[in-house]
This record gives sequence, C-alpha cells and structure tokens, in this order.
Amino acid sequence: MRINSAILIGAVLLCLPLFSCQGPGTGGNPTEEARDTIYPLGFLTDTLEAVEGTVGNGEYFTSLFSGLGLDSGKCLELCEACDSVFDVRKLRAGNKWCAYYSGDSTRRRLDYVVYENDRVNSTVFRCFDSLKVWKVAKPIEQRTLSADVTICSSLWNDMLKAGASPLLILKLSDIYAWTVDFFGLQEGDRFRAIYSQRECEGEVLSIDSVFYAVYTHGEKDYPVILFDQGDGGNIYWNEKGESMRKAFLKAPLHFSRISSGFSYHRRHPITKKVQPHLAVDYAAPKGTPVMAIGDGTVISAGYSGAAGNMVKIRHNSVYTSAYLHLSGYAKGIRAGERVSQGQVIGYVGSTGRSTGPHLDFRVWKNGSPINPLTMESPSVEPIRSENLPALDSLNRHYQQLLQKD
Repeated sequence: MRINSAILIGAVLLCLPLFSCQGPGTGGNPTEEARDTIYPLGFLTDTLEAVEGTVGNGEYFTSLFSGLGLDSGKCLELCEACDSVFDVRKLRAGNKWCAYYSGDSTRRRLDYVVYENDRVNSTVFRCFDSLKVWKVAKPIEQRTLSADVTICSSLWNDMLKAGASPLLILKLSDIYAWTVDFFGLQEGDRFRAIYSQRECEGEVLSIDSVFYAVYTHGEKDYPVILFDQGDGGNIYWNEKGESMRKAFLKAPLHFSRISSGFSYHRRHPITKKVQPHLAVDYAAPKGTPVMAIGDGTVISAGYSGAAGNMVKIRHNSVYTSAYLHLSGYAKGIRAGERVSQGQVIGYVGSTGRSTGPHLDFRVWKNGSPINPLTMESPSVEPIRSENLPALDSLNRHYQQLLQKD
C-alpha cells in the first residue's frame, strides 16, 4: 500500500484560535502580565519548573490543585474563575496535566496548571495574583491523500503495516457495508481511495470524507463516489448512480471473523452429530454490539432453549432474520418494537448451546433459510437523473487522479 501526499487536492490548514483568555466572569485577553500572551500556552515556560501527571481515579478539581500546592481558599477562587470556560465537574481520570512552578526549593509557588481536555484542546489555570482561566487549542491540519492497498493478510493488517490510520478502514467499512463482506476479503483484493483527514501534530484525529474509492475483487471493480444532492439523504453512489445504501447490511457486527459457515452437513461441536447449520457464526468477544441488518419489527426477544437469548426480526413480507446466543438485549428491544437498519439490538454472548462467545446469524426468505453471505439486497432510491452528468464527471476525474498516482 502507499499513501501519496503528492495527490493533494487542496490541503487546508485550519487555523483554529491559538488561545483565548477569560478572567472570572469576564471575557477578553489577560493584560496584567505580558507573559500571559505568549504562544502556545499563553505564558513563558522557560524559567519555570514543570511537573507532569494524570488525574487520578476519584480525584476532584480541588483535591488535584490542593495536592499541587494551591491553598484551599485559592482553590475555591479558581473554581469561581472557571465560570463558563471550564466545568470543574468534568475533570476526567487519566487525562494529563502539567504544573509549572516558580521559585526554588525554599520558596516554591504554583504559577500555572495546564489540563489536557483532549488531543487538541487544553485549559490553562493561572494560580497566582489575579486568577485566570483560558483555553488553548493546537493547530489542526486537513490533508487530502490517496491510498492503495492490496490484501495480503487482512485489510486491517495491511493498512496498518503501511502506516495508514485504522480510522480509514472504519470509514471504508461503513461506506461498503451493504456491498462488501469485510469478513470474506481474499488475498489479492484491492482498495483504492481518495480521502481527507484531520491531523494534529502528526496524529490523525479523524477521516473527514472519502471522496472516491474503488474495491477490486478479481476482475470486478466496485467504485463509490461522494455526491451530496443536498436533500439530507444518501451521499454515496456507484458509477451508475445507484445508492450504495441497500435494504440489508452485509453483516450484523463490525470486525469479527466467520467461525462457521452456512451448511447442510456440519458436525455440531457439542453434540458431534452431522446436522444442518443454516446460519453464519461470527466469533467475537462477549459484549460486542449486534446490529439489525435492516429496518423491521421485532417478532420475539427472549430465551429460546439451545438458541439462548435470541432476537428475531421481520423485515418485510419476504425476509426475516435472527440473532442467537446473545449475552443481553439493547434497551427497548422487545416483541412488537420497530428497529432501524444498523440499530444495536443486543450483544454477543454464549447463552444456550454454545462452545464460546459468538453470534449465530440466520436469514429466511419466504420462510426458507438462505445463506446470509450470498443474499442479494436491493438498493434504495437512485440518484436524481439530473445529477447523473455531474456524478459521471466526478467519476472520470477521480479515475484520472488514481491513474496518475
């Protein structure tokens, strides 16, 4: 696989505010000391001693700051100074902080504390003289890249080995959820994509958009094009203008493995008898969310002997699906309830006759069991006819870009 930054389609530097400052109950930049306006934290760190740590389990705002050397009276004042800048109740265990001290061992003073809210945003607390609290944000860069990976072991492993973010894999799996069985990828299958990602200090924060992708299986290409019609509906289409969204998902859970396929002659792992296995088993950790493959109505949700905890859904007059051996049910899942495609209905377990945590997934068509992996699923409404020329133009444009790479 290669990720080529030479195919940039307009990298944009998102110049977020480097910092803003607020005093207790007021807005505006601090002006009392010049060093409170120094990028990137709002104060000079060169002459201060820095001590780093993380918020402990059960640690509160006041206990953290008193432990760092701020007296109880100042702690309460600092809480008031936070005002709308920082909610002291949202101090999270495990988040990093850095305390800055002035003076020497005989006369040491806590001047500043920088608390990391997340990978981008931090809050600065000035702990001496006029107490102040302000926010700082690291600059974020948005880049448009191309990726090309051929499966050797697995999509996940091959992308990671090449240095691609796992977030791209998750994005592709969402887009192709109705078309590609990600549990059945084969050696030689290929993914190409043009996409944008947000980075902070070289770390990928998110994949914002996949503009174009092509999945190749054998001699067949499955392109997908991002085109927003502005109606709040589907935004991904194939080259014919057919929606990538289908009536049914290809699989009811994310990133697992098929431990047993659909068969009329399988030796049961517990009874040792050769009998039909009219389902697909997905091995997954206990508690893995299980999703409804399509819109429908819950027929039953309860314990069912060897099937264990089971949810059965009627999707329409033709298709019915069932999810067996669940450890539990999602909130509100009961007979008669409507569910939507992708909605979590339960969690992987090992209830009933089971050798370990897995999902036994079954589908019936007109009352007869069918192999879920080969089930055909109709697309939803296609792109509007007036948008077909623009979609075709985008398709040819992105094809040329990938060919140049």
